[in-house]
Amino acid sequence: MGIIAWIIIGLLAGAIAKLLMPGKDPGGIIITMLIGIAGGLLGGWLGKVIFGVDSIDGFFDLSTWIAAVVGALILLVLYRVITGNRRHA
Repeated sequence: MGIIAWIIIGLLAGAIAKLLMPGKDPGGIIITMLIGIAGGLLGGWLGKVIFGVDSIDGFFDLSTWIAAVVGALILLVLYRVITGNRRHA
């Protein structure tokens, strides 16, 4: 897949992760989009390393989307843990 496809998947995966984990996040939509893009890459990498499967088969393949959303959820949780104390300061 090309870089444009990864950006689109990442943006949508970030939005899906945000829907699955609602709440206030410092940073807004830009940070959520960046987390989604990075999460898509992380999810694809974890799928290869942990399960030994090629989770990056194609844009319309379900495993690609699941990997991207799971990666975005992981990064969103980490982001909330790291920045959680700064919100109240």
